[in-house]
Amino acid sequence: MLQNIYDYLLLWSLFSIWLVMLINNVLVTGGFICYLKHTGKNKPVVPEEDLPFVSVLIPAHNEAKVIGKTVEAILDADYAKDKYEIIVINDNSSDNSAEILERIKANHPGRMLTIINTDNIIGGKGKSNALNIGLAQSKGSFIAIYDADNTPEKSALRELVYAIMNDPKAGAVIGKFRCRNRNRNLLTRFINIEGIYFQWMAQAGRWQLMKLCTIPGTNFIIRRSILDELGGWDTQAITEDTEISFRIYRLGYHIRFCPYSASWEQEPETLAVWFKQRKRWVKGNYYVLIKNFKYLFDPDAGPVRFDLIYYSAVYVLFLSSSVISDLIFILGFGGFIQTTILGYSLLLWVMAYLLFLLSVFIALSTEKGELRLSRVFTAMIMYFTYCKLWSIITVVGLASYTADFILKRKITWYKTERF
Repeated sequence: MLQNIYDYLLLWSLFSIWLVMLINNVLVTGGFICYLKHTGKNKPVVPEEDLPFVSVLIPAHNEAKVIGKTVEAILDADYAKDKYEIIVINDNSSDNSAEILERIKANHPGRMLTIINTDNIIGGKGKSNALNIGLAQSKGSFIAIYDADNTPEKSALRELVYAIMNDPKAGAVIGKFRCRNRNRNLLTRFINIEGIYFQWMAQAGRWQLMKLCTIPGTNFIIRRSILDELGGWDTQAITEDTEISFRIYRLGYHIRFCPYSASWEQEPETLAVWFKQRKRWVKGNYYVLIKNFKYLFDPDAGPVRFDLIYYSAVYVLFLSSSVISDLIFILGFGGFIQTTILGYSLLLWVMAYLLFLLSVFIALSTEKGELRLSRVFTAMIMYFTYCKLWSIITVVGLASYTADFILKRKITWYKTERF
C-alpha cells in the first residue's frame, strides 16, 4: 500500500516538474524569437522636441558603496538634460550616503538633482514607502525607477521613453538588467545565468507570446497618470514591482518589454546576502499571489490570470513536487522505501536535466560573450546546486511569510548588502 502511495507521489511530482519546465522552455523559445526579431532592427524614435519630461526615482537605504556610481551614470544619460530630473530618496540611512549625494550635487550645478533625506518617522518603512515619497515631489509625466546599485547604459532611459511613447496602451515599459559583478565568484556566475535565463529570455518570451511582462525592481518607466490612479505603490508589498504589475493589467494596460534598454546591477556575492534577498522576494511573491488569487477565477481579469497560474505553478506546484521527488529519490536509494518506478524517474530526471541545459544554452547565446566553455560548466552544476537552493529558500520564505501574517509583523526595509 505504501509502495503505491510513493509511486503515485513520485509520478505526480515528476509530472508537475516537467509541466513547469515545459512552460519555461516555451517562454525561452519565445524569448529567442523576440531576440531574433529585434536584432539589427531599426528602432522607433521620438523627435528631440517631443521628448517628455521624466522623473527618475532612486530609492536608497545605506547605499554609500554604490549610490555615487548610480547617480553619476544617470546624470550622464543620453537624454535632453532639461527634460529629466533625478530624485534620490535617501531613506533613513545611517551611513555617509547624504554627504556623497551632496558632493555630487555640488559638482553638477544647474542639474535637476533632488535629494530627499528621510528619518525613521517618515522613512525606513520599505522601498514602496520611499518611492511614494519621491513620487509626491516629482514633476514628470513619466516616472523611471532605478535601484541604488544600478549602472544604466547611456541609452537606457531614452530607449524606455521611445518604447512607451510609441505604444499608447503600454502602462509601463521594462528593460533588462545584467550582472556587473558576474565574474566575482561561483555564486555571481549562477546569478548571471539566472538573470539571462529568467529575466531576459522569460520576460522577452512572455512579451513575444502573450504581450505580458512583470515589472522588475529597476530599469523601468511607468505613466504618472497610472500611478496617480492607483494611489502609488502598495506599502505592504515587499516585492512592490510584481504587485503593481498586477494592478496595471487590471486597469487595461499592458507592460511592454524593451530589449534595447539595459542596466548593470551588483548582485549578492555571499550566500548569506543572497539568502536574505531571495527570502524577501519569495515572501513578497506569496503576498502578491494571495492578494490576487481571487482573480484566477475572474474571466475579465485578462493576462493577470496567466501570471497567477504561473506563480501558483512555481511557488506551490513546483516547490512541493521538487521537495517530494527529492525526498523519495534519497529515501529510495538509501533503501528506506521502495518504489516500482524509481528507475524510470531517474531517466526522466536525466531528460529534464538535458532540457534545462538546452534552454540555458539558448538563453546564453543571445548575449555576446556568454556562451563559452566556463559558462557551460557553470550551467552543468547549477541544476544540482543553485536550483536546489531555490527550493530551500522558498520553503523558508513561505514559513517566514506565514509567521509574519500570524504575528502581524510590520514591513521593514530589507537591505541587500553591497560590496
